[in-house]
Parts: sequence; structure tokens; C-alpha cells
Amino acid sequence: MADRTGPFEGDDPFALARAWLREAEATEPNDPNAIALATVDASGLPNARMVLLKEIEDAAFVFYTNYESRKAEEIESAGRAAFVMHWKTLRRQVRVRGPVVRVEGPQADAYFASRSLRSRLGAWASRQSRPLESRAALLAEVARVTARFGASPPRPPFWGGYRLEPVEIEFWADGPFRLHDRFRWSRPDPRSEWEVRRLNP
Repeated sequence: MADRTGPFEGDDPFALARAWLREAEATEPNDPNAIALATVDASGLPNARMVLLKEIEDAAFVFYTNYESRKAEEIESAGRAAFVMHWKTLRRQVRVRGPVVRVEGPQADAYFASRSLRSRLGAWASRQSRPLESRAALLAEVARVTARFGASPPRPPFWGGYRLEPVEIEFWADGPFRLHDRFRWSRPDPRSEWEVRRLNP
């Protein structure tokens, strides 16, 4: 498209998303990789929460969580999700929608091992999304798993990643007088070619 210039240039939306994230890493004060992840429950009621995007692959976006959490249950049930990344300092956002599959095995093991020891122990201690009697009870569970695993906790069987393989990615940049720039990359399935369209603000 002739007027897809400046920050929108390029033929690869994943490379473009990585470039925008790199820019945000230099300007955002906290968690430039934070995304608002949206899922839907069995009744059709939406849910949204902030999680950290951990990798932009050549054809997917990857994040990690407890497989027994509410978000994971809803992802497993629906098989799809959406998220938005928003950077106030850049006045830009990226919206993504598509099917989701699990990330397990060596890739999940490697990411889990890269986390801080306290975060790895916390993953074992937390029964994410379940009722909790008190913070003291949570800390007691942390102490218990610390005594069990020491400095080398393995990845829990109930913890791993998800890979969102988009069928739609929208890049949005703030414009004067609310005349924003929006470009939507869309395709019928993750194996098809992209179609790029400019959208009205």
C-alpha cells in the first residue's frame, strides 16, 4: 500500500511488532511487553487481564501461565484469544487475534529456567485463580516448596506457554485531531497470505 510508510513500513507484521516493542523498551518506564489478554468463558462472558508477552516468533506471539488458571481454562475451551499492547510514550498500540496452542517441552523448560528462583518457586506455590485463605498460607506454601526443591525447581507439569498464531494484527498510531493511522493485517487462517488494509480512525 503506497501510504504505508514511516513506522508502518515492511512486509512482515511480526518484524514490525518486534520493531515497535524495541522502541517501547527505550521509553516505557515499566513492562513494555505487557499485554491485555482477552478470553471468553463458557457462557460467552469476556475476561481480560494483564500478562507479559515473552517472545515474538516468526509467526506467533508467546506468553506463559499456569495451565490451571482461569485464563488457561478459557483458552483451552475456546481455542482462541486476543490481546492489545499499548504504549503511552509512543502513542501506539498493536491488537492481535487468533487461535492459540500450547508451548511445552524444551522451549517451555528453557524459559522457566531463565526466571528468577523466587518466581520459579512461586509458580509451584500458587494455585492460580483458586481461593486463598491468607497471604500467610501462600508464604507457608512457598517455604514448603523451597524446602522440597531448593535452588533447582523443575518446570511444574501445570505450568507452560501459549502461542497465539494470529489471523488479524492491527497497528495503530496516534494522529493529530483524532485522525489516527490504522493498518489491519488479516488472513483467513494462520497458513494463508496476509491482506493489508488502511482503516478509518
